[in-house]
Amino acid sequence: MSSSPDIAGILDNTKELDRLRKEQEEVLVEINKMHKKLQATPEIVEKPGDTSLSKLKNLYIQAKELSESEVTVSNILLTQLDSLLPSGPTGQQRRKLEGNDQKRKRMKGDSDVTRVSPSMRNQIEAYASLRGEQVAARVTADDAEKDEWFVVKVIHFDRETKEVEVLDEEPGDDEEGGGQRTYKLSMSCILPFPKRNDPSNTQEFIPGKHVLAVYPGTTALYKATVISTPRKVSFFFLIPPHFDLRFNNVKYKQKANLYILKLACCTSGYRGSLTKSKVLNYDKVSDYTRYLLEFDDDEEDGALPQRTVPFHKVVALPEGHRQ
Repeated sequence: MSSSPDIAGILDNTKELDRLRKEQEEVLVEINKMHKKLQATPEIVEKPGDTSLSKLKNLYIQAKELSESEVTVSNILLTQLDSLLPSGPTGQQRRKLEGNDQKRKRMKGDSDVTRVSPSMRNQIEAYASLRGEQVAARVTADDAEKDEWFVVKVIHFDRETKEVEVLDEEPGDDEEGGGQRTYKLSMSCILPFPKRNDPSNTQEFIPGKHVLAVYPGTTALYKATVISTPRKVSFFFLIPPHFDLRFNNVKYKQKANLYILKLACCTSGYRGSLTKSKVLNYDKVSDYTRYLLEFDDDEEDGALPQRTVPFHKVVALPEGHRQ
């Protein structure tokens, strides 16, 4: 009877574990709702007083805290169960275990899936959806003197081993063979890039923040410091004579024989179309928001030059980065 308090404690912790998982599911539902809302109406974040991004951030913080609490309670349960289990199985228990060996093997796959937390399931789905996308990948070993990060293309994600197979489409001239090379990397070695067509839902790095960014003209990423956040750039449309332009449902009549119409764009993108004509020349959507950065070890004439990098080629600096 001396183990009764221990059993009661285990039951209490199992109830707490169930509660945490239910709360995580509820938070994930709210996060998905916010994602759909922002995808449908990205311009809402620019309205004065809108708190959509703050709410989304708080939901992510809550989900992280719940996930960490789940790990803590699970570890406590493991400790409690270990204290109740005998040091070794009796002869009868051993025979029973041996008799059920095949059954346990068959059930192993299902039990592994059951133990995956909602946050891990979401992370696995996110990595599985990266197939065909470009990502930042650390291709050096964990014990390497320096970390090397390159832009690669995701070929396959193995849900069982949680390894990401990637292709380096443009290896450096100094690499053996000189051809394309594949790597199998753990999830921790992969950093997805922001969606180039959805800058409004992208994390913004403030001036002074250290980031990892693609060095202009290369496929390598290096540590850099943010000098200024993405700036608004204008789109220039070259319009043939005697044609009309519609922008945000407002019709602009062509007056000159040939002229350039300048339209200011914002971080939520732009919506416009030409009637009876086509755009002769314009800037791409992905180029209109750029960071101004200073790369480490990029000194020229005694100073660090400031370089512009598209927002979708800038990611958070990994903890413990070595360069």
